[in-house]
Amino acid sequence: MNKLVDFPYSHVLVLGLAKSGTAATQVLLDSGIHVRVNDLKANNEDDVVQELRTLGAEVVVGSHPLSVLDNIDLIVKNPGIPYENVILKEAVNRDIPIITEIELASQLAEGTIIGITGSNGKTTTTMLIYEMLIASEAPVKLAGNIGIVATEVAKDLGQDERLVLELSSFQLMGIKKFRPKIAVLLNIFEAHLDYHKTLDNYKEAKSNIFLNQLEDDYLIYNADEPNVSDASRKARSIKVPFSVSVKQENGAWVDSENLYFKEERVIALKDIVLVGTHNLENILAAVCAAKLSGATNKGISKVLKTFSGVTHRLQFIANKNERLIYNDSKATNILATQKALSSFAQPTILLAGGLDRGNGFDDLIPYLKNVKGIVVFGETAEKLKNTAEKAGINAITHAENVEDAVIKAYGMSEPGDVILLSPACASWDQYKTFEERGDMFIQAVHTIE
Repeated sequence: MNKLVDFPYSHVLVLGLAKSGTAATQVLLDSGIHVRVNDLKANNEDDVVQELRTLGAEVVVGSHPLSVLDNIDLIVKNPGIPYENVILKEAVNRDIPIITEIELASQLAEGTIIGITGSNGKTTTTMLIYEMLIASEAPVKLAGNIGIVATEVAKDLGQDERLVLELSSFQLMGIKKFRPKIAVLLNIFEAHLDYHKTLDNYKEAKSNIFLNQLEDDYLIYNADEPNVSDASRKARSIKVPFSVSVKQENGAWVDSENLYFKEERVIALKDIVLVGTHNLENILAAVCAAKLSGATNKGISKVLKTFSGVTHRLQFIANKNERLIYNDSKATNILATQKALSSFAQPTILLAGGLDRGNGFDDLIPYLKNVKGIVVFGETAEKLKNTAEKAGINAITHAENVEDAVIKAYGMSEPGDVILLSPACASWDQYKTFEERGDMFIQAVHTIE
């Protein structure tokens, strides 16, 4: 197991438990560092609290007393905790450095780190790179914002292994020395401004992915996206552009028939399963990273000919802060939604509603046993609300449309939940097609970090 070496801190505060905080605490303890943990929502009776105390951590739960900062020389914070938090504001006043768990992971990992970030497409690109390396029989592991804690993987990463990391802006704000050998910057759109306050702040956070790269590292960037191109000018690393519109002699590009890496034809466009310009951008980025990491054209082609989340049909979209999110917009009737609900044993937040065809929804009641909350929208909102009440569901929320429903569903959810769009209705009251409805759902999901 890898341990932290030449780590310049001896007393560390881990702020926020969850999976990443727990993993960070264990790594720090294993490296002989004194750890204090502070979590507002945890209880003394929680198993994880008792376990960490048994391992030697000091754990303070239920409040944020400023005394938790006494004798602390570093904070490892949960990415979701805003910097307006009282502990973090006081830490800044005391000049205590603040990092996130990926900084620890980068110091633990002995192999090559491939980091991926962007406003949209991170998960798809991350999975494509991972699958391309697997198909090329290259040793590789997967972690990060995709739902796998980076430190848990990095502590066992061998020198010959690659670590493919999906990275959020929240994680990247908390770095000091984090340096991926290969960085991928997909796009930068206005997002999370409630957290970052301005687009410039958000762009700066995303740009941290290449902040510490050196001249022999690589930055893969979207040459078609102005914010990305502008940010990439500051990088010292070797720039590897990708574009869906312009030939890139030093990167990935397409013509009317084929996809290329530099001058090398990789695959015919007609053989690629994923559709859409946004997915083509993700594919080009993934091809760059995979090729630079030792993937073969055969392995890359195998993945691109088969890789497909079945769009709008119980399609896995993302793991957002330990919530598994699925798009089943094709479920335009009760039977389809029954099948979708039957697929999950986890607590579920259901998003449902649409065109009113005159039917009721009581046939859903036997399938709602794992549904802890429902967000209703469209013409059938009141009917679905009545059905949910009959099923004994207390958490019922109205939304204006599917985009609004995503935000409200996420607000109702907790780590470990499934968030499922399975409308049980046609889309024509608000959307032209179920595909459009599903696309709006996906776009809204990708604004969540």
